Amino acid sequence: MSSRTPDVLVIGGGIIGLVTAWRAAQRGLATAIVDPEPGGGAAQVAAGMLAAVTELHYGEQTLLGLNLASARRYPDFAAELTEATGQELGYRRCGTLAVALDADDRAHLRELHALQRRSGLESEWLSGRECRRLEPMLAPGVRGGLRVDGDHQIDPRRLAGALVTACERADVVFHRTWAERLRVEGGRAVGAVTTDGTELSAGQVVLAAGSLSGRLAGVPDDVLPPVRPVKGQVLRLTVPKRYAPFLSRTVRAVVRGSQVYLVPRESGELVVGATSEELGWDTTVTAGGVYELLRDAHELVPGITELPLTETRAGLRPGSPDNAPLIGPTGLDGLLLATGHYRNGVLLTPVTGDAMAHVLTTGELPDEARPFTPRRFAAALTEQSA
Repeated sequence: MSSRTPDVLVIGGGIIGLVTAWRAAQRGLATAIVDPEPGGGAAQVAAGMLAAVTELHYGEQTLLGLNLASARRYPDFAAELTEATGQELGYRRCGTLAVALDADDRAHLRELHALQRRSGLESEWLSGRECRRLEPMLAPGVRGGLRVDGDHQIDPRRLAGALVTACERADVVFHRTWAERLRVEGGRAVGAVTTDGTELSAGQVVLAAGSLSGRLAGVPDDVLPPVRPVKGQVLRLTVPKRYAPFLSRTVRAVVRGSQVYLVPRESGELVVGATSEELGWDTTVTAGGVYELLRDAHELVPGITELPLTETRAGLRPGSPDNAPLIGPTGLDGLLLATGHYRNGVLLTPVTGDAMAHVLTTGELPDEARPFTPRRFAAALTEQSA
Protein backbone atom coordinates (compact mmCIF):
# COMPACT_ATOMS: atom_id res chain seq x y z
CA MET A 1 0.00 0.00 0.00
CA SER A 2 2.83 2.40 0.81
CA SER A 3 3.83 2.47 -2.89
CA ARG A 4 0.57 4.08 -4.00
CA THR A 5 -1.70 6.90 -2.97
CA PRO A 6 -4.19 5.66 -0.38
CA ASP A 7 -7.88 5.75 -1.17
CA VAL A 8 -8.69 7.20 2.24
CA LEU A 9 -6.72 9.36 4.68
CA VAL A 10 -8.29 9.60 8.14
CA ILE A 11 -7.20 12.63 10.18
CA GLY A 12 -7.56 11.61 13.83
CA GLY A 13 -6.88 8.27 15.49
CA GLY A 14 -9.44 8.23 18.28
CA ILE A 15 -12.06 5.49 18.34
CA ILE A 16 -14.16 7.15 15.61
CA GLY A 17 -11.19 7.61 13.28
CA LEU A 18 -9.96 4.08 14.00
CA VAL A 19 -13.30 2.39 13.36
CA THR A 20 -13.69 4.39 10.14
CA ALA A 21 -10.24 3.27 8.95
CA TRP A 22 -10.83 -0.37 9.95
CA ARG A 23 -14.18 -0.61 8.21
CA ALA A 24 -12.85 1.18 5.10
CA ALA A 25 -9.90 -1.21 4.90
CA GLN A 26 -12.28 -4.17 5.23
CA ARG A 27 -14.10 -2.83 2.14
CA GLY A 28 -10.86 -3.01 0.18
CA LEU A 29 -9.92 0.67 0.41
CA ALA A 30 -6.21 1.43 0.92
CA THR A 31 -6.37 3.47 4.13
CA ALA A 32 -4.03 5.61 6.24
CA ILE A 33 -4.41 7.42 9.58
CA VAL A 34 -2.52 10.50 10.70
CA ASP A 35 -2.38 10.92 14.48
CA PRO A 36 0.59 11.20 16.87
CA GLU A 37 -0.98 8.80 19.39
CA PRO A 38 -3.59 6.47 17.87
CA GLY A 39 -6.07 5.23 20.46
CA GLY A 40 -5.55 8.30 22.65
CA GLY A 41 -7.94 11.20 23.05
CA ALA A 42 -11.37 11.17 24.67
CA ALA A 43 -11.56 7.35 24.82
CA GLN A 44 -8.87 7.38 27.50
CA VAL A 45 -11.19 9.36 29.78
CA ALA A 46 -14.66 8.09 28.78
CA ALA A 47 -16.60 5.76 31.07
CA GLY A 48 -17.98 3.65 28.23
CA MET A 49 -21.69 3.62 29.06
CA LEU A 50 -23.76 2.31 26.16
CA ALA A 51 -26.82 4.12 27.43
CA ALA A 52 -29.21 4.87 24.58
CA VAL A 53 -32.22 4.68 26.93
CA THR A 54 -31.01 6.38 30.11
CA GLU A 55 -29.18 9.08 28.09
CA LEU A 56 -32.39 10.09 26.29
CA HIS A 57 -32.95 13.85 26.38
CA TYR A 58 -35.95 15.92 25.27
CA GLY A 59 -35.64 17.04 21.66
CA GLU A 60 -33.16 14.30 20.78
CA GLN A 61 -35.53 11.68 19.38
CA THR A 62 -33.74 11.67 16.00
CA LEU A 63 -30.43 11.01 17.73
CA LEU A 64 -32.16 8.28 19.74
CA GLY A 65 -32.77 6.35 16.51
CA LEU A 66 -29.05 6.40 15.68
CA ASN A 67 -28.09 5.50 19.26
CA LEU A 68 -30.45 2.52 19.27
CA ALA A 69 -29.21 1.35 15.86
CA SER A 70 -25.65 1.39 17.18
CA ALA A 71 -26.60 -0.30 20.48
CA ARG A 72 -28.22 -3.14 18.52
CA ARG A 73 -24.99 -3.68 16.61
CA TYR A 74 -22.74 -3.76 19.67
CA PRO A 75 -22.88 -7.48 20.54
CA ASP A 76 -21.84 -8.55 17.02
CA PHE A 77 -19.39 -5.65 16.69
CA ALA A 78 -17.67 -6.51 19.98
CA ALA A 79 -17.52 -10.21 19.07
CA GLU A 80 -16.05 -9.44 15.63
CA LEU A 81 -13.44 -7.06 17.03
CA THR A 82 -12.42 -9.55 19.73
CA GLU A 83 -12.13 -12.32 17.14
CA ALA A 84 -10.04 -10.09 14.85
CA THR A 85 -7.62 -9.05 17.61
CA GLY A 86 -7.80 -11.66 20.39
CA GLN A 87 -8.40 -8.77 22.82
CA GLU A 88 -11.20 -8.59 25.37
CA LEU A 89 -13.10 -5.29 25.32
CA GLY A 90 -14.72 -5.32 28.75
CA TYR A 91 -18.15 -5.46 27.07
CA ARG A 92 -20.78 -6.14 29.75
CA ARG A 93 -24.53 -6.54 29.32
CA CYS A 94 -25.02 -5.67 32.99
CA GLY A 95 -27.80 -3.10 32.62
CA THR A 96 -28.20 0.32 34.21
CA LEU A 97 -30.06 1.60 37.26
CA ALA A 98 -30.96 5.31 37.34
CA VAL A 99 -32.06 6.41 40.81
CA ALA A 100 -33.51 9.46 42.56
CA LEU A 101 -32.39 10.77 45.93
CA ASP A 102 -35.10 13.35 46.65
CA ALA A 103 -38.61 14.30 45.58
CA ASP A 104 -37.48 16.66 42.80
CA ASP A 105 -35.15 14.04 41.33
CA ARG A 106 -37.92 11.47 41.61
CA ALA A 107 -40.29 13.71 39.64
CA HIS A 108 -37.61 14.26 37.00
CA LEU A 109 -37.03 10.52 36.73
CA ARG A 110 -40.77 9.89 36.42
CA GLU A 111 -40.86 12.34 33.48
CA LEU A 112 -37.91 10.59 31.89
CA HIS A 113 -39.68 7.25 32.32
CA ALA A 114 -42.79 8.65 30.58
CA LEU A 115 -40.64 9.96 27.71
CA GLN A 116 -38.94 6.58 27.40
CA ARG A 117 -42.29 4.79 27.26
CA ARG A 118 -43.64 7.24 24.66
CA SER A 119 -40.50 6.56 22.63
CA GLY A 120 -41.15 2.82 22.74
CA LEU A 121 -38.22 2.09 25.07
CA GLU A 122 -38.05 -0.58 27.75
CA SER A 123 -37.51 0.62 31.31
CA GLU A 124 -39.04 -0.48 34.59
CA TRP A 125 -39.97 1.80 37.50
CA LEU A 126 -38.73 0.52 40.88
CA SER A 127 -39.40 1.65 44.43
CA GLY A 128 -36.48 2.70 46.62
CA ARG A 129 -36.65 -0.64 48.40
CA GLU A 130 -36.53 -2.52 45.08
CA CYS A 131 -33.51 -0.44 44.00
CA ARG A 132 -31.64 -1.32 47.19
CA ARG A 133 -32.54 -4.99 46.77
CA LEU A 134 -30.79 -4.89 43.38
CA GLU A 135 -27.86 -2.81 44.65
CA PRO A 136 -27.43 -3.16 48.45
CA MET A 137 -24.67 -0.49 48.55
CA LEU A 138 -27.14 2.26 47.60
CA ALA A 139 -27.93 4.92 50.19
CA PRO A 140 -31.03 4.33 52.36
CA GLY A 141 -32.51 7.60 51.08
CA VAL A 142 -32.95 6.41 47.48
CA ARG A 143 -36.57 7.28 46.58
CA GLY A 144 -37.03 5.21 43.42
CA GLY A 145 -35.38 4.38 40.16
CA LEU A 146 -35.46 3.09 36.59
CA ARG A 147 -34.11 -0.31 35.72
CA VAL A 148 -32.88 -0.46 32.12
CA ASP A 149 -31.48 -3.87 31.28
CA GLY A 150 -30.75 -2.88 27.67
CA ASP A 151 -28.14 -0.20 28.55
CA HIS A 152 -24.73 -1.88 28.67
CA GLN A 153 -21.08 -0.84 29.01
CA ILE A 154 -17.65 -1.33 27.43
CA ASP A 155 -14.12 -0.34 28.45
CA PRO A 156 -13.19 2.47 26.01
CA ARG A 157 -9.45 2.05 26.63
CA ARG A 158 -9.62 -1.60 25.64
CA LEU A 159 -11.86 -0.71 22.71
CA ALA A 160 -9.34 1.85 21.45
CA GLY A 161 -6.42 -0.56 21.84
CA ALA A 162 -8.27 -3.31 19.99
CA LEU A 163 -9.17 -0.95 17.15
CA VAL A 164 -5.49 0.01 16.74
CA THR A 165 -4.61 -3.68 16.49
CA ALA A 166 -7.47 -4.34 14.05
CA CYS A 167 -6.29 -1.48 11.83
CA GLU A 168 -2.72 -2.75 11.88
CA ARG A 169 -3.89 -6.24 10.87
CA ALA A 170 -6.00 -4.74 8.07
CA ASP A 171 -2.86 -3.02 6.68
CA VAL A 172 -3.92 0.51 7.64
CA VAL A 173 -0.82 2.74 7.49
CA PHE A 174 -0.18 4.94 10.56
CA HIS A 175 1.51 8.34 10.27
CA ARG A 176 2.29 9.08 13.92
CA THR A 177 2.37 12.86 13.73
CA TRP A 178 -0.06 15.81 13.68
CA ALA A 179 -1.91 16.88 10.57
CA GLU A 180 -1.27 20.62 10.34
CA ARG A 181 -3.21 21.57 7.24
CA LEU A 182 -5.72 20.14 4.78
CA ARG A 183 -4.48 20.04 1.19
CA VAL A 184 -7.00 21.45 -1.28
CA GLU A 185 -6.38 21.49 -5.03
CA GLY A 186 -8.83 22.39 -7.77
CA GLY A 187 -11.70 22.73 -5.31
CA ARG A 188 -11.12 19.25 -3.85
CA ALA A 189 -9.54 17.87 -0.66
CA VAL A 190 -6.56 15.79 -1.77
CA GLY A 191 -4.67 15.07 1.47
CA ALA A 192 -2.92 16.77 4.36
CA VAL A 193 0.38 18.32 5.35
CA THR A 194 1.89 17.11 8.63
CA THR A 195 3.77 19.21 11.16
CA ASP A 196 7.11 17.97 9.80
CA GLY A 197 6.17 19.22 6.31
CA THR A 198 5.31 15.83 4.79
CA GLU A 199 2.64 16.02 2.11
CA LEU A 200 0.17 13.14 2.31
CA SER A 201 -2.17 12.45 -0.61
CA ALA A 202 -5.42 10.50 -0.73
CA GLY A 203 -8.50 9.96 -2.87
CA GLN A 204 -10.75 10.98 0.02
CA VAL A 205 -10.04 12.64 3.37
CA VAL A 206 -12.00 11.96 6.57
CA LEU A 207 -11.70 14.55 9.33
CA ALA A 208 -12.26 12.62 12.58
CA ALA A 209 -10.21 14.61 15.05
CA GLY A 210 -12.77 14.88 17.84
CA SER A 211 -12.88 18.25 19.57
CA LEU A 212 -9.90 19.37 17.44
CA SER A 213 -11.83 18.89 14.19
CA GLY A 214 -12.75 22.57 13.92
CA ARG A 215 -9.13 23.71 14.21
CA LEU A 216 -7.48 22.12 11.15
CA ALA A 217 -5.91 24.78 8.95
CA GLY A 218 -6.81 24.84 5.28
CA VAL A 219 -10.42 23.76 5.72
CA PRO A 220 -12.68 26.33 3.99
CA ASP A 221 -14.82 28.27 6.44
CA ASP A 222 -18.07 27.07 4.93
CA VAL A 223 -17.28 23.40 5.67
CA LEU A 224 -15.31 23.80 8.91
CA PRO A 225 -17.17 21.63 11.44
CA PRO A 226 -18.87 23.61 14.25
CA VAL A 227 -17.36 21.41 16.97
CA ARG A 228 -16.36 22.67 20.40
CA PRO A 229 -14.60 21.05 23.38
CA VAL A 230 -16.75 20.18 26.42
CA LYS A 231 -14.63 19.26 29.43
CA GLY A 232 -15.39 16.22 31.55
CA GLN A 233 -13.59 15.18 34.73
CA VAL A 234 -13.61 11.50 35.67
CA LEU A 235 -12.33 9.52 38.67
CA ARG A 236 -11.19 5.91 38.82
CA LEU A 237 -11.27 3.91 42.02
CA THR A 238 -10.42 0.30 42.79
CA VAL A 239 -12.80 -2.07 44.54
CA PRO A 240 -10.73 -4.40 46.79
CA LYS A 241 -11.75 -8.05 46.62
CA ARG A 242 -13.13 -7.95 50.16
CA TYR A 243 -15.77 -5.41 48.99
CA ALA A 244 -16.77 -7.29 45.83
CA PRO A 245 -19.32 -7.23 44.41
CA PHE A 246 -19.59 -3.52 45.19
CA LEU A 247 -22.04 -2.73 42.38
CA SER A 248 -23.35 -5.21 39.85
CA ARG A 249 -24.44 -2.69 37.20
CA THR A 250 -23.98 0.92 36.15
CA VAL A 251 -25.69 3.26 38.61
CA ARG A 252 -26.50 6.86 37.80
CA ALA A 253 -28.44 9.71 39.35
CA VAL A 254 -29.09 13.42 39.26
CA VAL A 255 -27.83 14.92 42.52
CA ARG A 256 -28.75 18.59 43.05
CA GLY A 257 -29.13 18.99 39.32
CA SER A 258 -25.76 17.41 38.45
CA GLN A 259 -25.40 14.07 36.70
CA VAL A 260 -23.23 11.46 38.39
CA TYR A 261 -22.62 7.87 37.34
CA LEU A 262 -20.70 4.89 38.69
CA VAL A 263 -19.55 2.27 36.19
CA PRO A 264 -18.18 -0.97 37.72
CA ARG A 265 -15.74 -2.97 35.58
CA GLU A 266 -15.19 -6.70 35.92
CA SER A 267 -11.52 -5.85 36.57
CA GLY A 268 -12.47 -4.23 39.90
CA GLU A 269 -12.13 -0.69 38.57
CA LEU A 270 -14.96 1.73 39.36
CA VAL A 271 -15.31 4.77 37.10
CA VAL A 272 -17.06 7.84 38.53
CA GLY A 273 -18.04 10.77 36.34
CA ALA A 274 -18.60 13.14 34.88
CA THR A 275 -18.58 16.86 35.04
CA SER A 276 -19.68 18.86 31.99
CA GLU A 277 -17.85 22.17 31.71
CA GLU A 278 -17.70 24.72 28.89
CA LEU A 279 -14.13 25.86 29.53
CA GLY A 280 -12.52 25.77 26.10
CA TRP A 281 -9.36 23.71 25.86
CA ASP A 282 -8.70 23.44 29.59
CA THR A 283 -8.00 19.85 30.73
CA THR A 284 -6.99 20.65 34.31
CA VAL A 285 -8.23 18.26 36.98
CA THR A 286 -9.57 20.58 39.67
CA ALA A 287 -10.08 20.06 43.38
CA GLY A 288 -13.64 21.32 42.94
CA GLY A 289 -14.41 18.82 40.20
CA VAL A 290 -13.02 15.90 42.21
CA TYR A 291 -14.83 17.08 45.35
CA GLU A 292 -18.21 17.41 43.59
CA LEU A 293 -17.96 13.97 41.99
CA LEU A 294 -16.98 12.31 45.28
CA ARG A 295 -19.62 14.23 47.24
CA ASP A 296 -22.41 13.27 44.82
CA ALA A 297 -21.19 9.68 44.49
CA HIS A 298 -21.04 9.41 48.30
CA GLU A 299 -24.65 10.54 48.62
CA LEU A 300 -25.57 7.81 46.16
CA VAL A 301 -23.28 5.04 47.46
CA PRO A 302 -21.86 5.98 50.90
CA GLY A 303 -19.32 3.14 50.90
CA ILE A 304 -17.39 4.71 48.06
CA THR A 305 -15.25 6.74 50.45
CA GLU A 306 -13.61 3.51 51.65
CA LEU A 307 -12.20 2.75 48.17
CA PRO A 308 -8.70 3.67 46.96
CA LEU A 309 -8.72 6.58 44.50
CA THR A 310 -6.36 5.49 41.72
CA GLU A 311 -6.72 8.07 38.95
CA THR A 312 -8.16 11.49 38.12
CA ARG A 313 -8.44 12.61 34.50
CA ALA A 314 -10.06 15.31 32.41
CA GLY A 315 -10.90 15.02 28.73
CA LEU A 316 -12.67 16.95 26.01
CA ARG A 317 -15.87 15.72 24.38
CA PRO A 318 -16.53 17.02 20.84
CA GLY A 319 -19.79 18.94 21.17
CA SER A 320 -21.89 20.13 18.23
CA PRO A 321 -24.66 22.77 18.11
CA ASP A 322 -27.42 20.12 18.30
CA ASN A 323 -25.45 17.55 20.38
CA ALA A 324 -25.49 15.14 17.44
CA PRO A 325 -22.61 13.90 15.27
CA LEU A 326 -21.53 15.12 11.85
CA ILE A 327 -21.22 12.09 9.57
CA GLY A 328 -20.50 12.02 5.84
CA PRO A 329 -19.62 14.32 2.92
CA THR A 330 -19.19 18.06 3.24
CA GLY A 331 -19.62 20.81 0.67
CA LEU A 332 -15.95 20.35 -0.29
CA ASP A 333 -15.35 17.51 -2.72
CA GLY A 334 -13.26 14.73 -1.21
CA LEU A 335 -13.71 15.86 2.42
CA LEU A 336 -15.92 13.87 4.78
CA LEU A 337 -16.53 14.31 8.51
CA ALA A 338 -16.88 11.83 11.36
CA THR A 339 -16.92 14.05 14.44
CA GLY A 340 -19.11 15.89 16.95
CA HIS A 341 -20.27 12.75 18.77
CA TYR A 342 -20.33 14.62 22.12
CA ARG A 343 -21.35 12.23 24.93
CA ASN A 344 -22.17 9.31 22.59
CA GLY A 345 -18.85 8.62 20.87
CA VAL A 346 -18.32 5.19 22.39
CA LEU A 347 -21.95 4.16 21.87
CA LEU A 348 -21.95 5.34 18.24
CA THR A 349 -18.70 3.62 17.27
CA PRO A 350 -20.27 0.63 15.42
CA VAL A 351 -22.87 2.60 13.44
CA THR A 352 -20.40 5.37 12.56
CA GLY A 353 -17.86 2.87 11.23
CA ASP A 354 -20.51 1.20 9.08
CA ALA A 355 -21.91 4.50 7.79
CA MET A 356 -18.49 5.90 6.90
CA ALA A 357 -17.40 2.71 5.11
CA HIS A 358 -20.65 2.77 3.14
CA VAL A 359 -20.34 6.40 2.06
CA LEU A 360 -16.62 6.05 1.24
CA THR A 361 -17.35 3.13 -1.09
CA THR A 362 -20.70 4.20 -2.59
CA GLY A 363 -20.83 7.98 -2.19
CA GLU A 364 -24.16 7.69 -0.35
CA LEU A 365 -24.98 7.75 3.36
CA PRO A 366 -27.10 4.86 4.66
CA ASP A 367 -30.61 5.83 5.74
CA GLU A 368 -29.95 5.90 9.50
CA ALA A 369 -27.06 8.37 9.08
CA ARG A 370 -28.70 10.82 6.68
CA PRO A 371 -30.16 13.12 9.36
CA PHE A 372 -26.58 13.68 10.59
CA THR A 373 -25.01 14.98 7.39
CA PRO A 374 -22.64 17.90 8.02
CA ARG A 375 -24.59 19.83 5.37
CA ARG A 376 -27.37 20.47 7.91
CA PHE A 377 -25.18 23.26 9.28
CA ALA A 378 -24.10 24.65 5.89
CA ALA A 379 -26.77 27.39 5.73
CA ALA A 380 -26.00 28.61 9.25
CA LEU A 381 -22.27 28.63 8.55
CA THR A 382 -22.79 30.60 5.34
CA GLU A 383 -24.81 33.21 7.26
CA GLN A 384 -22.09 33.49 9.93
CA SER A 385 -19.35 34.08 7.37
CA ALA A 386 -21.39 36.62 5.39
